[in-house]
Amino acid sequence: MAFNRNRIALFALSFVLGATLPAVAQRLAYVDSQSVLKKIPEYAQAENQIKEMTKTWESEVAGLRNKAEELEKAYQAEKVLLTPAMQKEREAGIDKAKKDAFELQRKYFGPEGELFKKRQELIKPIQDQIYNAVQEVARKRKLDLVLDKSGAITLLYAATSLDISEEVLQKMGY
Repeated sequence: MAFNRNRIALFALSFVLGATLPAVAQRLAYVDSQSVLKKIPEYAQAENQIKEMTKTWESEVAGLRNKAEELEKAYQAEKVLLTPAMQKEREAGIDKAKKDAFELQRKYFGPEGELFKKRQELIKPIQDQIYNAVQEVARKRKLDLVLDKSGAITLLYAATSLDISEEVLQKMGY
């Protein structure tokens, strides 16, 4: 199934490029944005900061999960000695501990969580710099199309003479 989708996508890309490349063959370039990012010290610093925060947050979430597991084990060991009211109270405490762990995980790692916000704060400005540098280099070289080699579009072949990654880094002062 995935093979067929890949063949269809490759065919469609080939058709579009085949129809347009003769007109723009001299105005095409690509950037390997991943290699550009790896050469920017601020990006490495941002990634390290995010990794450290992630470790701290994962540890907090794991602590709450462990607490819930310990409560569960203690409850199971003492269950036969507890009255039905005490059992319900302990079960509610276990459920709350599990819910707290889940909520904390969502707070840190959810779609709009702290990790997402921190990535936006630290990484997006660097990505914007790259985008602006690509725009300037493309205008200067009068390019019609610049592809991102590391993005969703995969190049089957690209001449190294078309790579403007170093120029983008120079434009950014790196």
